[in-house]
Amino acid sequence: MNKNKITAIALLAVLIASFTVLLSLGSDIYREKPPIPNAYVGINGQIIFTKDDIEQGQLVWRSMGGHQLGSVWGHGSYVAPDWTADWLHREAQAWLNITAQHRYQKPFAALDSETQAGLELALRNDIRHNTVIEQADGTTEVRLSAVRTAAVEQVADHYLSLFGSDPELSSLREQYAMKEGTVPSLERRTKLNAFLFWGAWAAITERPNENYTYTNNWPFDPQLGNTPTSSNIVWSILSIVTLIAGIGGLVWHHAGAKHDPLPKPAEQDPLFFTKPTKSQKAVTKYFVTAIGLFLLQILLGGITAHYAVEGQNFYGIPLAEILPYSVTRTWHTQLAVFWIATAWLGTGLYIAPALSGHEPKFQRIGVNILWAALVVIVLGSMAGEWLGVQQYFDLDMNFLFGHQGYEYIDLGRVWQILLLVGLFIWLALVTAAIRPALKKQGEMTPVIWVLYASCVAIGLFYGAGLFMGKHTNLAVAEYWRWWVVHLWVEGFFETFATSVIALMLVRLGLIRARSANAAVLFTTVIFLTGGLIGTLHHLYFTGAPTSVIAWGAIFSALEVVPLALIGFEAVESYRMRSAAPWMIRYKWAIMFFVATAFWNLIGAGVLGFLINPPIALYFIQGLNTTATHAHAAFMGVYGMLGIGLMLFCLRGISGSLVWNDSYLKGAFWTLNIGLAAMVFMSLLPVGLTQFFAVLENGYWYGRSPEVIHSPLVETLVWLRVPGDVLFGIGGILLGLFLFDLLRKSLVKKPLTDTAEDLTAEV
Repeated sequence: MNKNKITAIALLAVLIASFTVLLSLGSDIYREKPPIPNAYVGINGQIIFTKDDIEQGQLVWRSMGGHQLGSVWGHGSYVAPDWTADWLHREAQAWLNITAQHRYQKPFAALDSETQAGLELALRNDIRHNTVIEQADGTTEVRLSAVRTAAVEQVADHYLSLFGSDPELSSLREQYAMKEGTVPSLERRTKLNAFLFWGAWAAITERPNENYTYTNNWPFDPQLGNTPTSSNIVWSILSIVTLIAGIGGLVWHHAGAKHDPLPKPAEQDPLFFTKPTKSQKAVTKYFVTAIGLFLLQILLGGITAHYAVEGQNFYGIPLAEILPYSVTRTWHTQLAVFWIATAWLGTGLYIAPALSGHEPKFQRIGVNILWAALVVIVLGSMAGEWLGVQQYFDLDMNFLFGHQGYEYIDLGRVWQILLLVGLFIWLALVTAAIRPALKKQGEMTPVIWVLYASCVAIGLFYGAGLFMGKHTNLAVAEYWRWWVVHLWVEGFFETFATSVIALMLVRLGLIRARSANAAVLFTTVIFLTGGLIGTLHHLYFTGAPTSVIAWGAIFSALEVVPLALIGFEAVESYRMRSAAPWMIRYKWAIMFFVATAFWNLIGAGVLGFLINPPIALYFIQGLNTTATHAHAAFMGVYGMLGIGLMLFCLRGISGSLVWNDSYLKGAFWTLNIGLAAMVFMSLLPVGLTQFFAVLENGYWYGRSPEVIHSPLVETLVWLRVPGDVLFGIGGILLGLFLFDLLRKSLVKKPLTDTAEDLTAEV
């Protein structure tokens, strides 16, 4: 049995074992999720909230933007508070003040420290105790003390005013970047309170027979007794040990492995005289669309970031009334997925006929129909999200066509289903074109099969989002959401990209097929070993059992292991840009691959591990440290890679057209320098400032206006401007390059691929 077969068997074993663990833990999450009692009742039997109130309130929360306006259990946006931590803090202060006035006729702050400590102990005894009672008829209820009932009513009144149009809270709404009348209906605001209270109740109520809460004692709030659990600390230490051991093992393997010398490149570009097929030419519109969506995403990112310093206004213009923060952030995050996915889907449609040399009948028509369908889905879902947030839909219609409220899966259910259908159409088109290559036995057969398997996974795994229903418990919904966000994007798209790049470089004669086979199979095994189960690091504090912390901590550390050697990949890619004179044609595609390797190390590796260990994430989940990792990894890795793949395909499509490399050079450097400035001059310093605030006063304080709108943080947010401007210029230059290329394609300006012409291009 040769080495490639052994690696393929290892890959299959990793897939089976990983999904067995994921599904098993999913079953545990379903069984041990925070319960939704049939009723919360006061000491006198009065009903405070019902199960129906909570479920309808969850739909209200989703309709106003859900994760895109503040966060729940730490997941969501960063300007408004985390509603879980905010509710708990306000409820605790109300409880303490009510009790202090009743017992001592003084506000809590006026009491001496010993008396305060005694009341805080009484608060914890009251608020942390699990009082779920099962009735004879099988229903459940939770009884709240008289003091807690009064405290809950105070917080509920505050939120009724906040999400409405109470002029007394206009300043606070502006600090939270909330538009006036976020939820105009009083009935809906009452239901919303029920859901937000339930999220806070789960975060402070201890599991039966345990000394930690349903959310593993998150959020950090010492006054309430929410401090790190022993599991959190132990598995964090073991994750670091695992990381060191994994890196050591990989370096040992790399040092001992045989590395075939690179082949001597051909004298002429092997792809230069390959005529693109009709369907490959039709793919051009995918790349035009991707750049258009990218530019729109940049614009919306600037507006969204500006809301962090001017609240509802954009340089004095009350833009939030027309484009609320929850809409601009929704579109910004969703367009990131849309434009990158469009570039990658276009790459798949281009590479499949190139591999097989086969143009299926009606392939071009299929490519055009799919493009039109994707445009309709993008525009339709964006319109639906705006209408949903503006509260034009009823709750059922919002679920179907409006805003689902879950970050990265915001589009309404109908649009979500249509997008899944579009992915199946894409898979069918790729299958039809690549089938002949799958039937042949050749040097690159293993890599082609890995590529095709990743295409199948991309088509199927987006469907995991459909397992979240209208009233799915939030703990279960988060489990399936991260199947889409982590497995779909960070897992199988990663495998797809690795395979495509290897195939491209083999076709150019820059690496040997045997080396590519071994590298792709081994890399896929290594990435998926940590990447699949590593999904669980997103679920530490989302109502999941403690076992999730153990599995997530160890395997999210393994996610970082292969990135330790990413520098070798960067250097090897950089050398290829000048392997032969004709490689100048592919220089900037290669350079974007180099940038991908760099940001893989920094964004996914360094900044990813900054927040991956449970003890780190316990304090900084939902702070700007998360945004730091997200920007550096998502744009730095997947965005740069999408641009590189697009340029490679465009080089084949454009044939002999002269490229304006000055646009690409400018775009490359401004995008990368702009992203670095954005991350290291603003996002990371803001996140670290919040981190200190959390350690000193509790998680609620790190997300409060006192910190978010402090002079220091607002100054740091303004320091995003240089990076944002540079990054925006990079996007414009990329657009100008594509426009110039399209203009030249209309007049078909030829280029004779001679040494003199290549020298001129240099």
